[in-house]
Amino acid sequence: MNTGLTVADQASRIADLMESRLGIGGRGLEAKLKRARRSMPKWVRQEAQRLVEAERLMAHPKLMMQADPEALKHSYKRCERYLKSVDPNAWIKDYWLQFAAVNAFNLLLVVGLLLAVLWAVG
Repeated sequence: MNTGLTVADQASRIADLMESRLGIGGRGLEAKLKRARRSMPKWVRQEAQRLVEAERLMAHPKLMMQADPEALKHSYKRCERYLKSVDPNAWIKDYWLQFAAVNAFNLLLVVGLLLAVLWAVG
């Protein structure tokens, strides 16, 4: 499918998908991974990190021999498959629903503690 892409091209495409699908900004894949934290599953971040490390290795002629092309191709395809499956609108909706749920729970917890303190004092 994408066998003709260099590691830099693969990293660039993954970074573009992260921006378009998840709204994660930054320059390059490494910066976007730092911002991604909970936006992507851990296994996707690890696969993308392999591409970042390989991109660094490719800058040095002697170190580029350490990069495994098949493993990099596999990492690229897994990242690409996940990011293409993400619906940007649904992701944003889920993010805000989760945010609201967490804050509602915290509010209920604080109100419950306040009522317990008032009951204990009164």
